[in-house]
Amino acid sequence: MMTATKGWAFALVVMFSVLLSWSIPRGESERAFISFSSHEPLVKVVSLASADGGQDFFMEMTDSVATNIEYDFYRDTCPEAETIVSSTMAQIYSQHKNVSAQLLRLFFHDCFIQGCDASVLLDDSNGNKNHSIEKQAVPNKTLKGFEKIDQIKEVLENVCPGVVSCADILALATRDGVVLAGGPFYPLFTGRRDSARSYYDESTAEIPKPDDNITQTLHLFSLRGFTDRETVSLLGGHNIGKIGCEFIQSRLNNFKGTGKPDPTVSPSFLNEMRVFCEDNGNEKSSQGSPMAATMASPMEFPTAAPMAAPMASSPMASRGMSEKPAQRGMPYFQQLSSSVSSGAGFDTHYYQSLLRGRGLLFADQQLMANERTARLVRAYASDDGSTFRMDFARAMMKMSNLNALTGSQGQVRLECTLAS
Repeated sequence: MMTATKGWAFALVVMFSVLLSWSIPRGESERAFISFSSHEPLVKVVSLASADGGQDFFMEMTDSVATNIEYDFYRDTCPEAETIVSSTMAQIYSQHKNVSAQLLRLFFHDCFIQGCDASVLLDDSNGNKNHSIEKQAVPNKTLKGFEKIDQIKEVLENVCPGVVSCADILALATRDGVVLAGGPFYPLFTGRRDSARSYYDESTAEIPKPDDNITQTLHLFSLRGFTDRETVSLLGGHNIGKIGCEFIQSRLNNFKGTGKPDPTVSPSFLNEMRVFCEDNGNEKSSQGSPMAATMASPMEFPTAAPMAAPMASSPMASRGMSEKPAQRGMPYFQQLSSSVSSGAGFDTHYYQSLLRGRGLLFADQQLMANERTARLVRAYASDDGSTFRMDFARAMMKMSNLNALTGSQGQVRLECTLAS
């Protein structure tokens, strides 16, 4: 009974969000903060939600999460929590447009390893400063946005001390960053608790790599319960921000250790990428994730539209990580010819680029190497972005619930970098 009630409440929240968004034009996200497209009618939301499974999406979502996670979890203990997160994010975004891409990547790297437990934020593991941490894993060395989460946490601690978890802050701030960047609004359950442990080995081995082939990418996502469709929609987060040159470099000169360029890249596109990344010719390819190119920087999930400026490197407080100068990169936004409408940024230009053979990452272009995923790319590229936006919202909701810690399983950190 409790699960059914929660499911219907969650469904009503989604419906209300969509109905409200009908009167808000796309591109008004920063002011309205709710950006389901006005072209996405409620009937389409319902049909897309169950299109590839035949089951009711909202009930499926509630059945898949712990019973202690619920909508508006802090309504009694910190009723202003979500408002504080959204208002602080709006302030940050007004000065740092790349924060959307930074947090999207950070959130992905957190949830992909042992679930959405804020373990990626830790500067030690179970209080042991001699234990390697996720921040030190190769795929995570280019992560940014940590100080933005700390900033939001500080505001919340001043209002509701010891109440709101860092895991919930990261989930909410990421969602709000997507909205501010022109992406879709999606409701979130809250009540996650924070891990005391950091997972260095798992982060090193299990984060998807930018040079993975399509089989490897689909396998890693399927291990977390994502379908092909959900995987293709999540990779569409690369439509905001920049792909750092360190993620592109191996395709230009030493693809998979051959000492030669990626043979699948056309000579003209190869030259274009070299122009953008010529100053990084001596950099070695990073083992970061494909999602790393999604935010405003290496994903980094590319940052949102309008085009974000190159990410300034964030002060990394963790051990062994020195601050690096901002690096050059390429956005998918600029890969379209002037004859193709690319909208405000969070639309289909990523998929349009793949159709033209202009995927910046090998792992991205590999979506066209498999008929199932290529068909999805063509479908997402064929309309005004409504299908992609709805599927992306759904997949992000699903990701946000991965292996959430609840109750006595975790803790609420007072500082996001330190276990309590």
